[in-house]
Amino acid sequence: MTLLVLVAAALAGLLIPQLRDGLVTAAGILTQADPQAAITAFRDYLLGFGFWAPVVSTALMVFQSVAAPLPAFVVTFTNGLLFGWIWGAVLSWSGAMLGAALCFWIARSLGRPVVERLVGGSRALEVSDLFFARWGERAVLISRLLPFVSFDIISYGAGLTPITFLRFLIATGLGQLPATLVYSYLGQNLTGSVKVLFWVFSITVALAVLASAIGPRLLARLRATREVRE
Repeated sequence: MTLLVLVAAALAGLLIPQLRDGLVTAAGILTQADPQAAITAFRDYLLGFGFWAPVVSTALMVFQSVAAPLPAFVVTFTNGLLFGWIWGAVLSWSGAMLGAALCFWIARSLGRPVVERLVGGSRALEVSDLFFARWGERAVLISRLLPFVSFDIISYGAGLTPITFLRFLIATGLGQLPATLVYSYLGQNLTGSVKVLFWVFSITVALAVLASAIGPRLLARLRATREVRE
């Protein structure tokens, strides 16, 4: 079933020009260097779908989880801006959960060789290997709270471990909730004063800097711990 879903999605992307062009356009918007410009452009992109905007936003959240390293926080910000922080958070949280579940079942059904091809090699999975070797089932919840750990890599990595799907879902849902609520609330206030806008991007940049400083040290420590155990 997992393989059929992937094949169907790939064929749809290849054979339906409108779908392919829409994905290319969305990817171009989400990967802009200026976050404010990306959020504004993505808002206009979603508004073009009218009633279907929530569906398109959810589909893109799932797509970026499985197949494309796109910045999910831009989608979350924009959902808060368009739909309000409550419904925007619900939409972003649900889309991320669907994407995480699909990654989990791809790994659980098709195995590590397929996952390595999807994520770009065995080194990309080293992060999830280290986290699960150190914390076991708690690795899902812990990693969801750390901004420098790839959401998708952990979802794939969890599918390669004995963790049950229910435990994975609960840990993912709880772990991603704080960031989703914060980004949605800040996204809603992008239409507010310049001061609010300044704080939105100041917080985002601060988190990115903190993650880049802490991440390598934590991973190095986990590698050392694993080598000692071996």
